[in-house]
This record gives sequence, C-alpha cells and structure tokens, in this order.
Amino acid sequence: MSYALGIDSSTQSCSALVIDVISGKVVADASVNFGEKLPQYKSPSGFIPGGENGEVHADPRMWLDALELLLDDLSEKCDLSKVSAVSGAGQQHGSVYLNNQWLDTLAALNADEVLSEQLDSVFSRATSPIWMDSSTSEECREISAAVGGDDIVCAKSGSVAVERFTGAQIRKFYKTDSRLYSQTCRIHLVSSFLCSVLTGVDAPIDSGDGAGMNLLNIGTWQWDEELLDATSPGLLERLPEVSQGDTVVGTMSDYFVQKFGFSREVPVTIFTGDNPSSLVGMGASKPGRVVVSLGTSDTFFAAMASPVSDPAGCGHVFGNPVDASGGAMALQCFVNGSLAREAVKDRYGYDWDQFTDAFSKTACGNEGNLMVPFFTPESSPRCDLTEPLLSGDEAFERWDLADASVRACVEGQFLNMKQRTAWIGVATEVIYLTGGASKNDAVAQVIADIFQAKVERLAVSGSVALGGALRAASNSLEVEMGVLEAMFCQPDRTSTIRPKNDASIYELAAIGWDGLCFSANPNISR
Repeated sequence: MSYALGIDSSTQSCSALVIDVISGKVVADASVNFGEKLPQYKSPSGFIPGGENGEVHADPRMWLDALELLLDDLSEKCDLSKVSAVSGAGQQHGSVYLNNQWLDTLAALNADEVLSEQLDSVFSRATSPIWMDSSTSEECREISAAVGGDDIVCAKSGSVAVERFTGAQIRKFYKTDSRLYSQTCRIHLVSSFLCSVLTGVDAPIDSGDGAGMNLLNIGTWQWDEELLDATSPGLLERLPEVSQGDTVVGTMSDYFVQKFGFSREVPVTIFTGDNPSSLVGMGASKPGRVVVSLGTSDTFFAAMASPVSDPAGCGHVFGNPVDASGGAMALQCFVNGSLAREAVKDRYGYDWDQFTDAFSKTACGNEGNLMVPFFTPESSPRCDLTEPLLSGDEAFERWDLADASVRACVEGQFLNMKQRTAWIGVATEVIYLTGGASKNDAVAQVIADIFQAKVERLAVSGSVALGGALRAASNSLEVEMGVLEAMFCQPDRTSTIRPKNDASIYELAAIGWDGLCFSANPNISR
C-alpha cells in the first residue's frame, strides 16, 4: 500500500493529488473550480463579490460540496481503497465559526446524504472571512495597542497585526455581533475544519497555519494569552489545540469510507496552510533552500532553523510542518513584482525579447545607475511611493537610457529582496525559481549574482496538494522526506545558473540603493 493523497482547498478551487511512493509517480489528480462547478454559491472567483469596506467572505458549505465533487472525480481515476495516507492544506487565514451542534452532527454523518446539507445547521456564522478581507484595520490597531504596539505583536506572533489574519477577523465578529459570537463554540481555520470533517473529530490547528492568526506565540507554538485577551473574551475555549505538523489526527471517517471507497484505518495527518504546504511541495523544507516566486507580486519563502521575527515587521513567520522540533518558515511579499518589470518594458515600447537583450548591453552593477522600482506602495519595506526613484547619470535620471533602466529595475528589485530578507539569518545555498519570469535567463542571472547562490527552476505543479501528499507519506508510510523530494520535487538542473560576478559589485550597489530609498522615505523601517 504505497499511495498517499494530498488535498488543497485554495481560494478558487479544491484540488488533489495521489502519489505512489514506490514508483515515484503521480497516480491521479483532480480539481474542482468553485465558480465553474458550484455556480449556486454565486462566487465566480471563490468568494462572495460585493463586500462592503473591504470585506471578503466565502460560504463554507461551498468548500464541503467541492470536497465531495473532488473525491467523486478522483475515485473514477484512482482506486481510493489503495490510499494509505492522507493530508492536505487550506487557504491561510480563512476562519469557520461553529456552534454547539458541531461535534454531534459530525459524528452522525450519513453517507447517503449530502455533506453540506447535513452540516448546514452547525455554522454560528453563515460565511467565512478569507485572506483577501481588508476590513479590519481598526481591530488591528486595537489589538496592537492592547499589547503595547506592533513590535510586540510581531515578536510574539511572527507578524505585525494584519487585516487579513484571523485574530482581527475574530475581534471584528465579536464587536459587530456579540450574540452570534456567544453562540460560537469552536473557531476553526479552513485547514483544521476540513481535517475535522475528514476524520470526524475536532482536529487541532497546526503551527504552520496557526501562526497566520496573530494569536500563536512562535516561541512556544502555543496560544498566547495576551494576544487572545486583546482579541476577544473567552477565545481560548473556542480554539482547537495547537499541534506540530507530524500529528496524526485520526483516520478517515465512516462517511468517506462508505461513500468513496477509502479503506478503514487510513491515517490522516494534520492539515496545514497553503504556504507551508507549498514549501514542502517545492522541496524547500530544509534551511538553505529558498523559493522565489516571480508573479504579480514577488514572494520569497524559506525554512528557518528556529523562529525569529522580522524586526522591521515586513516578513511573516509560520511553523514548518515537517520540522517537529519547532522549526519555522519565513515568507515575505514584494508588491512591485512583474507589474513593475512590465511597466519599465512598456515605457520604452519593448517586447520581452528586447527587455532580455538589455542585460547583454549593460554591465553588472549598471555603472552605478540605481532604481527603487516602486510603481505602487510597497510592503517590503513599507512605503507609499507611486513612482520609481532614480539615481545615476543625468540621462538615466531623465529615463533616456532604456537598457540601463531595464537592468536598474531588476537589480533594484532583488537588491531590495536580499536586504529585506537578511533578518531570516539563513545562508542561501540554492534558489528555486518559479513563476512567469523564472524562464528568463537574464533575470535569473541577476538573482544568482545578487544572492551569490545558484538558481534552479522548479516545474512543480500543484505544490500545495503535493506538499500534503509528501507529508502524509513521510509521516504514515515511513518514507524519508529526502527520498520523497528526490522523487517528486527535482528542479531542472540542466539549466542551473550560477553567479558570474563578484559579490562586491552588488555590496556597494546595495548601500547606494538603501541610501536612495531611505533618504526619500525617512519614516519607514529598515
């Protein structure tokens, strides 16, 4: 019995992978797009449109219907009785609110009836705020003030008080509807909610997902009493326990055994958040391996030997779901990603080939021409720039040097990324590059030179579901994670890019970049 199942309940879809740990192959995969398959919920992008003042919610019953559709599809592609281990992940920060009927109803599920209809009565709150919700600025300020400031919130929880994080969402619910809050007996994350449904028991929250709540102390990996008290009364009794990522919650419940053909006694490993699961699915669960995703925003995430928060308050710390000793992972977002690169390209009427060719016509370090390429307010560091800052030759500062501007944009982005992620304190051995711009050798070379590390491309699809399958296999099928990574997470080493230029060039450039950025923004944190 060598099959492991990983489930990913994300913002727009619910997906799954079944892997065979003997052959090293993906046996089956399936995905259910919420908007396409479940139009009755009127959530074409996975959430209820039209929320006021930044409110973004989803219907938790939609996630239940999607889970059933997913497993039904998967059962036609794969014999689910061969699955011997299960785990998964949910979109981080989403929360589900349940009343005192929750556990009794969960224990009495009938395989002949629809899951969402049977659980319809257990929700004390009809909808779930998700990570896109930005309606809780006031609550973030209140929580921060109650504990002595954002520095303390960050040191305790691994992040400053953030609007989309669960703590502020809970506080807003308590403030705006104390009656329904009083009827809430359990507050789950999306991950622990779905794990509970699969096992028929009240699942704990893992340290990876739990750290995205502004409620968990990253020093102890337990709920922080001061943060709980600052959020809402009686919160501790409403939260599940916290457990590390190697915890086996239970076995598949009779509902799923009878309805989809799972074998009895299939162990289910605790679910985690989508970001920690993706770290595992990309083969970067050990310190030294960094994943840089180049998208609309650029994202940097990496395993840490021990948790330490960002003193500037820009990065985030979550538990590492494959490090049971209490290890962590860091994640940091850079808003000015591909849209900034595209803005420079379009300014000169370049296509992407011309954009790439610009690097062959300019020197590493760009002869001192520097750009802070923030076309929109940035989160790392936090500043409100709406147009780039330039420093260098007069012609460059007038935007007359197209090729130099292209290089300055990309060098500026990754000088900033290296500087802003130094707080993690882990030497970068290899950077796994993913996302649209990862295919660009010129951009990859700049990254290799600035970080002084080799760059390899990742072509892993469905990394969140894969991370769930790998964790399940490692935890319950006794296959070492290193062996699993060698099977399923290998980068394309035929196109490895290594540093070509001396580190001192960019060390000087970094000093100049910081000087340019912070002289124009003296109030932002370094």
